[in-house]
Amino acid sequence: MPNEQSSSRQNYSAEVEAAVNKQINIEFYASYVYLSMATYFSRSEVCLPHISKWMRKQSDEEREHALMLIQFQTLRGGRVQFESINKPEREEWESALEAFKAALILEKQTNEALLALHAIGEKQKDPHLCGFIEEKFLREQVKSIDEVSRYVTILTRAGTGLGEYIFDTKNFKPSEVLKEAISELSH
Repeated sequence: MPNEQSSSRQNYSAEVEAAVNKQINIEFYASYVYLSMATYFSRSEVCLPHISKWMRKQSDEEREHALMLIQFQTLRGGRVQFESINKPEREEWESALEAFKAALILEKQTNEALLALHAIGEKQKDPHLCGFIEEKFLREQVKSIDEVSRYVTILTRAGTGLGEYIFDTKNFKPSEVLKEAISELSH
């Protein structure tokens, strides 16, 4: 029974299946990196709690992306192949700016991987994959790149120390988090 092909599998190429598995790992890795950043910024000697909360939210979103891909893979009759998740390259940051620059690189790399996955879907004539990636990932990815890019610009102007503290308290107000939660519930 373990080697049987799923009866729900239809027009789902092995290349697409492998690419989806690769993207699952990329999304889990991104979640892991953001969780590492969140942990760093929550430390008592760093104490930038709103940045930590934002990084944790990003980690949760990336994990949710991986779970959505797992669900898609299963729905299409594919097999999920879990791989080891690499350790984040860094656990210490000189500044919030440095961490957000790394986050921007991570978001762009994730976007490139999603575009490559979409291209494989086009090559394999898989409109289900292409539509799924467009609807659930690509638009959000562009928004994330823009958001992180803006934070990099603001932090570049603000500088370290007091500038980071002001960025932390002014850009991540608890009222914004509450507004977002209410907005998400109303959709």
